[in-house]
Amino acid sequence: MSLFGLGRNQRTFRPKKSAPSGSKGAQLRKHIDATLGSGNLREAVRLPTGEDLNEWLAVNTVDFFNQVNLLYGTLTEFCTPENCPTMTAGPKYEYRWADGVQIKKPIEVSAPKYVEYLMDWIESQLDDESIFPQKLGTPFPPNFKDVVKTIFKRLFRVYAHIYHSHFQKIVSLKEEAHLNTCFKHFILFTHEFGLIDKKELAPLQELIESIIVPY
Repeated sequence: MSLFGLGRNQRTFRPKKSAPSGSKGAQLRKHIDATLGSGNLREAVRLPTGEDLNEWLAVNTVDFFNQVNLLYGTLTEFCTPENCPTMTAGPKYEYRWADGVQIKKPIEVSAPKYVEYLMDWIESQLDDESIFPQKLGTPFPPNFKDVVKTIFKRLFRVYAHIYHSHFQKIVSLKEEAHLNTCFKHFILFTHEFGLIDKKELAPLQELIESIIVPY
């Protein structure tokens, strides 16, 4: 079995999405790569001078979607319906799935099913040009920040599940430094732009405080 696994239940590991070349997103991505390369995550999350906030949120949403996908992709062998029959973050938090369209009433599903629903749902948002416009100068919808907040709130749940249910496996794969860096970047970004309500962050509160407080 390869690290990323094979077969039907591994389809949550999907190819990276990227901004079209020559677009505004591609320029902003270069900026992200350059600032991330400096190792200063606090600097890397800030809105670059003179840039549009929605453009910045859009490019980073795609990046964090890719990042969580890759991290979760290393765990698909271990995060199975048998091992994780519900989507939890420790004993106190359980997440149920609803998208408001196909599934209006929240349903209890296994963790891998939840992540599959979530990644499909985010991908459909990213591919919808009325929400994430691809052409330069096309306006973002008025509720764009709310859409982004819902995406980030749900991506956080994947991190919460990984830390609570699979951290030992991450350590044995020697991935913990990478996981911690990705999560730190994610939390600093959501903190900078107020994207996740404090009560949603409760399952990883201590870890989050250790990231934010030192600055």
